Amino acid sequence: MTQITSNEPTVDDAAPAVHSAACESCGCPVESVDKFCPACGAEQAAAVQAQEPAGPSKYFRCKNCGAEVSVDPDQRSYVCAFCDSTYVVEFTPDQTDRQPPEFVIGFAVTPEKAQAKYREWFHGNSWFRPGDLTTAQVEEKLTGVYLPFWSFSMLAESRWSSEIGEYWYKTETYTTTQNGKTVTKTRRVRKTEWWNLDGRHHRYYSGFLVSGSRGLAQNDAERSKPFHLAALKRYEPYYLAGWLSEEYSVERDESLQACQQEFHRRERQNVADHLPGDTHRSLRVSTDFGDINSDLILLPIYLLSYRYKDKLYRFMINGQTGKVAGDKPLSWRRIGSAVGAVALVVGVVALLVALFGGG
Repeated sequence: MTQITSNEPTVDDAAPAVHSAACESCGCPVESVDKFCPACGAEQAAAVQAQEPAGPSKYFRCKNCGAEVSVDPDQRSYVCAFCDSTYVVEFTPDQTDRQPPEFVIGFAVTPEKAQAKYREWFHGNSWFRPGDLTTAQVEEKLTGVYLPFWSFSMLAESRWSSEIGEYWYKTETYTTTQNGKTVTKTRRVRKTEWWNLDGRHHRYYSGFLVSGSRGLAQNDAERSKPFHLAALKRYEPYYLAGWLSEEYSVERDESLQACQQEFHRRERQNVADHLPGDTHRSLRVSTDFGDINSDLILLPIYLLSYRYKDKLYRFMINGQTGKVAGDKPLSWRRIGSAVGAVALVVGVVALLVALFGGG
């Protein structure tokens, strides 16, 4: 599989805490997450103990949005983190052909920091929020979840054709009326010469993440990006200990189609950007994709979904970078009052200017 990399800078406070110690066999420095010494290969007991897989999980399926989530076995009930539905049933997963995750990015934002970010976001522009909605009503629903994403890399090979336009300028003479008299003037007019051109283009694309969750639509997933994919680690079960984890419900082939639509758009734009001339029209691009590789990865997101007056609202935090995105209800009565007050002030100022501006 092709591991995806990114040139984006690493966010310092998003890096997981890693502690160093000495190898008991050779004394080489090792990190707390290393199972084996990088120098002598000796097994590190502390890391192995810390990275033991979590115990058996309990599985819940939401009959409203279709999300399937594994939770702590001691959890008795579950409210869907994606749609705030209580129409959730426990199930035992059958043997399926589901692909196991290949890569994971661990949570770098702590639950405490996530709560603080939510409160800061919630209280922003609080005057426009309905007066009967308080933080305490919903913040306890903030949940850290590992969500499945499909990532593809592929080679795009295209044939294209277009009409290329080059500008040239001509001086024209014209007549007009000035002060009751007919006068002759000149002006510079831009013309375009068109000619046909075709060619080939190819580029390797990677790094576009497609949500593998029915509970988190692609447009919502886009709001949680970007993730710094250079931090991807090989999946190990211990990453999930203490966190919810969703099984993917969007199959690879469906996700591949969504990804190729995005890469088609990028390829067309890249072809357009490289066309000669000053302008173009009637661009046609035919693209074939090859060398397709896919990875199923788990990414950390804090989710909070709640209903207010029968409408669903969702808040998200990127569990790696801390980026915040979400929607909250607005009090249109308060907004109307604010607009009316502003209009009144503007009207009073305009009246004063009209009355005293000439003085």
